[in-house]
Amino acid sequence: MRAEAIGTPRLILEPLLLDHAEPMAQALADPRLHTFMGGSPASPEQLRVRYRTLLAGPREDGVSWCNWALRTRADDRVVGTVGATVVANRSGGTAEVSWVLGVPWQGRGLAKEAALAMTAWLGERGVQVLQACIHPEHRASGRVAASAGLRPTKREIDGEIVWRAVLSAPPVVPEGRLSSE
Repeated sequence: MRAEAIGTPRLILEPLLLDHAEPMAQALADPRLHTFMGGSPASPEQLRVRYRTLLAGPREDGVSWCNWALRTRADDRVVGTVGATVVANRSGGTAEVSWVLGVPWQGRGLAKEAALAMTAWLGERGVQVLQACIHPEHRASGRVAASAGLRPTKREIDGEIVWRAVLSAPPVVPEGRLSSE
């Protein structure tokens, strides 16, 4: 499985490229963004190294890394990223999903819009189970997960709550129609 461009009313989810490193470093530069995920803002060079690894893909058979840069339609700015590690199996597959949105663009529903677009795209390609690991105090990320149909479980990994959804049909995207671009 390979990431493809996905359009929403306010965003274009572009398959991640090395060229996204510079604008992504700017979008994710606020240290407050790392309150729940740890670490510190990455430099463009650090992101290029990380993106080279992601673009090379996993070494395991049946595993795909799908990563997108989020670009706003209104002003053509890179504002964050969404991603999925997909493990194929007989029932369609499981995807570990994530999202990160730069601080200046938070609180506008963009993370929700992007997560819904990504999870719908995954569901249309046969993924049956979604999972996300979310810090228990990160309420905004919990709201994004809930909007995509994920619910908290009793499982924890490294102090984060595992959220999970079993898809029977692609998630509904209330903000508008999805389109491949």
